[in-house]
Amino acid sequence: MLRAKDIMTTDVITVKQTMTVEEFARLLIEHRISGAPVVDEAGAIKGVVTENDLISQNKRLHIPTIIRLFDAYIMLGKPDNIEKELKKMTGTTVADICTKEVVTIAPETSLEEIATIMSERKIHLLPVLTGGKIVGVVGRIDMIKAMLKHD
Repeated sequence: MLRAKDIMTTDVITVKQTMTVEEFARLLIEHRISGAPVVDEAGAIKGVVTENDLISQNKRLHIPTIIRLFDAYIMLGKPDNIEKELKKMTGTTVADICTKEVVTIAPETSLEEIATIMSERKIHLLPVLTGGKIVGVVGRIDMIKAMLKHD
């Protein structure tokens, strides 16, 4: 059975939190990648940023509906999401637009488990860690290549 270590990209391009959104967009095009782990100065993972994060900057802002019932105002939806969406839409650095709740996998993670994580959590790039250090990444294209080779 194939595992993350068999399909991961080991030549990992990482980005710093201070990189501008424009620099990141150019990096994606130049290296033909769909995203990258975000690391601090010590190399510790702080997030993941992808082409979807760039695209999200141009989406419509969904303002929660407010209902007035007698003298009370009731907000439908989560008000904290507006602040988060606004920050992402107006972000100028990778730190502003990246996903900070990072899902990572180990080199021994099975292809089936990786597919499940990507599908259920709508994740397109999974950093592979050993001892807290990035040793690779598994992206959607790595999964597709593995499925073709496996068949």
